[in-house]
Amino acid sequence: MHDEEKIKIFRSLFYPALFVVILWTIKGADVVFNLELYRFGLYPLQIKGLPGIFTSPFLHADFAHLFANTIPLLILGSLLFYFYHEIAWMMLGLLYIITGIWVWVLARGAAPHIGASGVIYGIASFLFFSGIIRREKGLMVITLLVAFLYGGLIWGLFPQLFPNQPISWESHLMGLMAGFVLAVYYRNFGPQRKEWDWGDDKDDDDKSWSNPQIDDNPPEQ
Repeated sequence: MHDEEKIKIFRSLFYPALFVVILWTIKGADVVFNLELYRFGLYPLQIKGLPGIFTSPFLHADFAHLFANTIPLLILGSLLFYFYHEIAWMMLGLLYIITGIWVWVLARGAAPHIGASGVIYGIASFLFFSGIIRREKGLMVITLLVAFLYGGLIWGLFPQLFPNQPISWESHLMGLMAGFVLAVYYRNFGPQRKEWDWGDDKDDDDKSWSNPQIDDNPPEQ
């Protein structure tokens, strides 16, 4: 394995892992010092909820909630940074902000929305639809992998299936929509389908090989 490939793999794993470490650190501090950080979540259509657009993905109800988001963040985040490294930061930032804004505008209820699940749905959606849209073999493999590993995320869009759990299905839906929109809009950015150029066939234009010229004045002996 070349050094450049090792660096690429390391970076792809490092950034999602760093994000997860930050999440666990915040939750640990929240529990130890009883900070009740859920207060800084996203409150739909409320002025006090605007900062939650930026803070809510860092907040989780309990360790079970955080653990449920940890593995998808590590896997999907690493896939994003590895296969779309040219635009990974831009996509992650846009998914983060767009999902938060849409949840603030479109979600209902007085309870705060917290958790990184909206970002997870956004990354999964972007990876899934980008592979289909770009029609690049390697990226389509990622599409199938995402569908296989996280196809079950679709159930998170139906709150009726979890009547006794305060699931932010709006965050899930907005993340899914944001990922799809960005996959379409930025389809010409980042990795593309390889177009093979076989070159122009100029044999028909150059006939000199088939009609050698006869020199009427041979060299003197």
